[in-house]
Amino acid sequence: MRIPLQETLSSLPAEWPEDLLGEIQAENRASQVSIVVLDDDPTGTQTVYDVPILTDWTIESLSSEFQAKTPLFYILTNSRSLAEAAARNLATEIGTNLKQAAQQTGRSFVAISRSDSTLRGHFPAEVDALAQALGETKAVRVLIPFFLEGGRYTIGDTHYVKEGQYLIPAHQTAFARDAVFGYSYSNLPKWVAEKTQGQVSADAVVTLSLEDIRNGGPKRIEEKLGQCRENGVCVVNAASYRDLEVATLALIRAEKRGQRFLYRTAACFVRVRAGLSARPLLTTKQLALPKKSGALFVVGSYVPRTSEQISSLKECSKVRSIELQVTPLLSEAKRAAEIRRVVTLVDEALEENSDVMVYTSRDLVTGQDAEENLAIGSQISNGLVDIVRRVSVRPRYLLAKGGITASDLATKALGIKRALVLGQILPGVPVWKMGPETRFCDMPYIVFPGNVGGPDALVQIVDKLAPC
Repeated sequence: MRIPLQETLSSLPAEWPEDLLGEIQAENRASQVSIVVLDDDPTGTQTVYDVPILTDWTIESLSSEFQAKTPLFYILTNSRSLAEAAARNLATEIGTNLKQAAQQTGRSFVAISRSDSTLRGHFPAEVDALAQALGETKAVRVLIPFFLEGGRYTIGDTHYVKEGQYLIPAHQTAFARDAVFGYSYSNLPKWVAEKTQGQVSADAVVTLSLEDIRNGGPKRIEEKLGQCRENGVCVVNAASYRDLEVATLALIRAEKRGQRFLYRTAACFVRVRAGLSARPLLTTKQLALPKKSGALFVVGSYVPRTSEQISSLKECSKVRSIELQVTPLLSEAKRAAEIRRVVTLVDEALEENSDVMVYTSRDLVTGQDAEENLAIGSQISNGLVDIVRRVSVRPRYLLAKGGITASDLATKALGIKRALVLGQILPGVPVWKMGPETRFCDMPYIVFPGNVGGPDALVQIVDKLAPC
């Protein structure tokens, strides 16, 4: 079922010839709306820069952003780590607070539910709950999982994952076998039917094809959007940022005419919807890292790509590797001793100015059902939190690998309330600057998605950020 990447992209119609980013920026200035991204783990900031991310969603915090007329900000929900009922309740709470904050400040906003580019997450549950809380029950759900930096393409209504020089239908990858969020289809209309348990049939999903986007441009897409039913689902095909520009401009114009949308997307759409142009990767100089102490890498993700990256970093002589044994971590009698052992080794390495990686043992421990799997994952993540809390030496920088790991470290170990996304250190790998309320004020925090980067990606960061 795999198809050659370059041959497939070359066979597509030519991209729409006009650069539309300027028009999107003009529409945003004229509308004076805030774009609010509910991110189900911290990795959704992987395409943006100079953007705040909040880890709380009180009416006071949201009103502050609206009063400041912040054009784009993220709310870190970490809902992918929750059971479905809890994720639904959380979406309801945030949606209710957003609506009230907007009413108090008179600020309009557009809501984006950012989730995984490989189709894992609580869909449609949390999107439906958000719609209900916002009073947007008639809004069209717009599905856009395209993520160029991670090699995710939607072509012919099928979602693909790049592996080497080939595109693999997403349902044939390890992501589709996720113990909590597994699925059977790469064809997105069929995926929607599967996830909605038939409440939305595949035939009812409106799709915006690459032929529509590339040959017809924004006008054709506006026409297609007019075919969407209230509370229906629309799938956007995309194989480039230009494709997103065409679809985004049409969506904005449709919104101006009164059509309502709720977005379930990967990270690329956020950048385009906000009118952000591309920016080069961050440099070591821009991060202003200290010369002393080592860096701390904390790796919790279990996807195969992460395991490959761990293996490569273990071979790097510059980095000390510490395996956190999961079995004792799940034992009440042995947990404390295992955490003490790892903390001691981390402090020793950092004191000696050595980079150090803490990674969970690779044998995946699973439960009887989705809720038990989430509970096991939570116990493991809490163990990593305890380790970072107890480390006594300030690292040069901290890297967290895996979305749930990164979120839990941010909120529970580091105390982040509001961070600033500086940009990306590698494609699809964001860097945050911690706020003054945190344990390590101003220290760079690298949020590395589990499913992004080649086998040597962690080694690349070690080399790039090594002291001069």
